[in-house]
Amino acid sequence: MKLHADSSTTQTIRGHGPGWITVESAGQMSRHTHSLVIGSRGLCRPWNDPTDIGRFEDLQAAHFAWLAEAEASHPELVLFGSGLRLRFPRPPWLRVLADLGIGVETMDTAAACRTYNILAGEGRHVVAALLLESGQPPAGTTK
Repeated sequence: MKLHADSSTTQTIRGHGPGWITVESAGQMSRHTHSLVIGSRGLCRPWNDPTDIGRFEDLQAAHFAWLAEAEASHPELVLFGSGLRLRFPRPPWLRVLADLGIGVETMDTAAACRTYNILAGEGRHVVAALLLESGQPPAGTTK
């Protein structure tokens, strides 16, 4: 017998690619083309506080501090999708999350999308902060 968690009320990432993510919430699909924050308790909005983020180099400590207050209660875990490739945020950027006991896992955005679906489906209080870059490959790589 296969057992599956009932995730019918959870937002799910249904698709992703370079520069886009499709989210299903309450049976409605929405396609996002800007960096996005999605939470297992209903949060789904552009990741643009205090400024828009289109590249890893645009990130600031304030972007991560905002994640701590993005939902009414603190998530147990923030998944940081660092874009097309794995890049780690500077430790000072994560200090406010660590001080609140919020865990942070860093991975490329595609892996963060998959991990979000698993954890949200298990009923965990998780937020995914997903950096969406253009479809251009990172410098020094080929498509």
